[in-house]
Amino acid sequence: MTLAREREAIQHDFQTKMNEDELLNCMRCGFCLPACPTYIESGMQEKYSPRGRIALMKAVKDGLIEPDEEVERSLDLCLGCRACEPVCPSGVKYGELLEDARDIINQNKKHSLPVRMLRKGVLDGLFPHQNRMINVSSLLGMYQRSGLSKVARKIGFMELFPESMATMEKVLPPVPKRKEMKHRLRHFEPEVVKKATVAFFTGCLMDTMFLETNNATISLLQKVGCEVVVPEGQLCCGALHGHSGEKERAKQMAKQNIEAFDQVQADYIITNAGGCGAFLIGYDHLLKDEPEWADRAKYFVSKLKDISAILVDLQFHHQHLRLPDQIVTYQDSCHLRNVMRTYDEPRKLLKAIGGVTFKEMEGADRCCGSAGIYNIVEPDMSMQILDHKMEHVKETKATTIVTANPGCLLQMKLGIEREGLTGRVRAVHIVDLLLEALNES
Repeated sequence: MTLAREREAIQHDFQTKMNEDELLNCMRCGFCLPACPTYIESGMQEKYSPRGRIALMKAVKDGLIEPDEEVERSLDLCLGCRACEPVCPSGVKYGELLEDARDIINQNKKHSLPVRMLRKGVLDGLFPHQNRMINVSSLLGMYQRSGLSKVARKIGFMELFPESMATMEKVLPPVPKRKEMKHRLRHFEPEVVKKATVAFFTGCLMDTMFLETNNATISLLQKVGCEVVVPEGQLCCGALHGHSGEKERAKQMAKQNIEAFDQVQADYIITNAGGCGAFLIGYDHLLKDEPEWADRAKYFVSKLKDISAILVDLQFHHQHLRLPDQIVTYQDSCHLRNVMRTYDEPRKLLKAIGGVTFKEMEGADRCCGSAGIYNIVEPDMSMQILDHKMEHVKETKATTIVTANPGCLLQMKLGIEREGLTGRVRAVHIVDLLLEALNES
């Protein structure tokens, strides 16, 4: 396909598939501008703001401009943090517009052979298959435990990679052995009087690389009176696919997850990763045009809760919690805050811990620059955002940074490493800190 025909196909699909009403909902008021990290970090360039991106989408749809490299670059540079949505007086569903636009471009774009192979290998061959995720993660664990990681750093092998990736390798958590990931229990009884039955969405990376955090999540749920069921057959939420223009694959994964959770008569579906939760809660939109799945998706979404929300509902913060004296700050997961609208609960839990002095960070609600794989595909903008984030962290004088999403957690650890704060400041998932506080008390 020639470039001209490629652009013609993209423009046709913009005209026939983009939501005209949603595009027209944007009043161009500009309330989104101070909330958008890429607008601010780019020197306030309009094309890198939500308002500017919507204007470009509308112009392509109306045939006023071609979907050229500048349009694609504008959309690619978006973090997808959706900080624009809560501040929008018109309630524009920007995240849905962005995913639709990226899907149209991806479906009509002729990628290079290496990019096609990478996308197929990762998006089709790896993330939709939890057994393969376990196998790949176990290889990473062997690399860590064998000492090869230290050798690779010593001989300068990691210097062949971009700086952010090389630093990220240092801050990866210790990966469990394959046996631990492969043979997890599926049912857990409450440790006190039963208050609810919950189905736990374990995720792909969370149940491999962050298995200990998942185990801590289950433990906390047991301690507040939850019977916990881990449905078989669940897999990756599909967020990576949805954000990368692979909507059909994301739909397939959504259907499999809904099918798996339909087998469990649970009061709630619990997630402990903000990015996963935000995509899961959008399953009703993702499947709205499929009559046989639309109602099932709505039912699935109606049961979703973040771990911090259910812990507050079940009064976990009234338990005796204690940690050695320390200053703690909290970095919001963008999707947990902006999509699931969960932000008070994590703070309430942290403030309930004895020995903790909670310091609100300036711009805690602003993206850290992780955004899925954004820190890999857009390292310059990601590191620019992270460096400013770490300035605000240092202003709090915190020794512990808490967050609620694996990508954010790794990004904050990366920031600690880049700022030379290793050993003085730590980053931790809120679930792990709460279990630590309970065990210390």
